[in-house]
Parts: sequence; structure tokens; C-alpha cells
Amino acid sequence: MAQHPWDPVCTRPDGLVRPSRIDTSARTGPTRGLVQGHGFRRTSRGLYVASDVDSSIVEQRILEQGARLRKYGAVTGWACLRWRGAQFFDGTAPGGTQLPVPLVVGAAKLRAVPGVLVSQEQLAPSEREWVAGLWCTTTQRALFDEMRRHGQLRQAVVDMDMAAAARLISVDLMRSYVGHRSAWTGVPLVRQALRLATNESRSPQESRMRLTWLLDAGLPAPVCNRPVFDLSGQLLGVPDLFDEEAGLVGEYDGADHRESTRHRSDVARQQRFRDHGLEYFAIVAGDLRDRSAAAQRMLNTRARAKFLPPESRAWTLTRPVWSPEPESLDEQLLRLGLAADLTHR
Repeated sequence: MAQHPWDPVCTRPDGLVRPSRIDTSARTGPTRGLVQGHGFRRTSRGLYVASDVDSSIVEQRILEQGARLRKYGAVTGWACLRWRGAQFFDGTAPGGTQLPVPLVVGAAKLRAVPGVLVSQEQLAPSEREWVAGLWCTTTQRALFDEMRRHGQLRQAVVDMDMAAAARLISVDLMRSYVGHRSAWTGVPLVRQALRLATNESRSPQESRMRLTWLLDAGLPAPVCNRPVFDLSGQLLGVPDLFDEEAGLVGEYDGADHRESTRHRSDVARQQRFRDHGLEYFAIVAGDLRDRSAAAQRMLNTRARAKFLPPESRAWTLTRPVWSPEPESLDEQLLRLGLAADLTHR
């Protein structure tokens, strides 16, 4: 089944090819004569793959550069998070340019080449793991490195949100990890980002919309992706952003919302919200480029909201019997045996 572009979790594609070194016997790799022809391409010094291996696949690019690690080091940052299954760490910068694959090698030596970012920050043995044929940092170290890499608060919040959306780590577990890194460069920014992050966002644009709500409009923290029901227990919808005090729904409508079937569904859901006394606004692709205008729209919409007391509302966040409360992310990680690993490394 094809990966949905807005699913925060992804799987590594089949058919990835690990680069090989020259082998005169041709058993474990190509001969020197073969690599001098057109059938192979060099991925880095001494490593080759067949020419038809697609280097535009982000996981293939990660594998090709990670294969350079021999004695020590690990893939970290966005590349490690993607290798572990976080969809939105796709290796591209704003504008679509490719990001270099980040490798952390500690005191080891590794030549910097195009397409790679080599860091000699310290790397404890407990912070590297063999994951599907590649040395990777632990999830928390990879996220820590990525949140510090660009030095931008909002993007660091998006990084945390999307790692949580991929069910790799929670905000609380990341706070615990960062609590032991007080002397590291970039820690104040990471801590500030963690105060704004959530486990409940499902896309980068949802996170950016929430940050516009918090930082530009100066409004109270909303709840994210919480089901809203009518008083008989029927589901009205699951808003991207919900202001319980005001009775206000906020949605981010990406390109997929313009499809006719999805658009009809969105219109029907919006009407259900309005029929039950909820105010509504939508942010569409491009709106967040002008954050002050988007924030003003949020403020104007909130000013129209009803601010009804609980006894006067035709909606509720209380789940009916047929919809039990799902596990929190921390509970999921604990059940899977991951929480202890994430906390103590």
C-alpha cells in the first residue's frame, strides 16, 4: 500500500542497496575493472553501488553516507529520525534543496564530503545503536541534534512534534533527556521549544498553525486532535486545534483538502460544528507566510465565539462509552518497553 503523504509514520522502502568495497574475487563487491565502467557509481571514497540504484530515495541517500562509518560514529539528526520511521524528516530544506546527511563521529576522523555534515561532538557508546543495517544515534540524541542544528525556535518545536507524531519519543521523555545535557550548545533553545511542543500534532503545518496561535496571536494553549462530540455521544469531528473556553475550531486545510470528495466532507463537518454553537476558522496553504494576518484572523474569529459555560454547550470533549480514552504516547512507549531506554540514555 502506498504511503499517505500526511501519515507521520513511514516505513523504509524495499530494495535499498548498501554500498560495497572493491573485491578482486567479486564475491562481496565489484572488481576494480567493473567500477571503471558505466555499471557502477561511487557513493564515497572506496564505496560503490550499481548505476541504476536510485540515489533520490532519501533512505538510499542515508544508507550510502552512513555506510562510510567504520570504526565509530552514527547517523544522527533528521536522517536518523527518518531511518527510524518519521515521515516528515524528509531531508529537504525550505525550497526543496537537499540537506546533508548528518554524521556524529566523536573523536574519530571522517573526511567531510559534499552531501554529508560531520560533527565531532562527543558520542557515548550508549547513544549509538545498530538499526536495520546502519549505525544510528538513539532517538533522543538524534532529535536533540536536529533541534539544535538550525537554531530556529519554531522549527525546533516542529521537530519535536513530528518525532512524537511518529511515536518515537514523547515531550516528557525528551525533557528528561535534555535535563542531563545542560552544558551542551543549544540547550536553552531546545528547552524553550519543549515548553511549546505537544504529542498530539499530526503534521508540520498543524504545528506551525498552533505556534501562530500561541506566539503571534498570544492566545491560550489549545488542545489538538481531540474528538468533539454532541451531547448524545455522536462524533462531530476531530479538530486540528480546539479552544475549549471559547468554543472555537481551527483547521489546517492542505492541498489534499481541495479534492472534491474531501472538500465536501470538510464542508459537512464545518456545518456540524456551527450547528452545535462552535465558531470555525481554516488556515490554507500559504496563509502562514503572513503570520500577523493569520493571527489577526484567529483573534477576529475568537471574538465572534460564544464562550458558553459548560451547562449551556451543545458539545463536549467527554468521550461516550463507545469511545474509550486511547493510550497516551507515554503509555504506549512504556508498554512497548521503550520509555526506560529513552529516559536513561
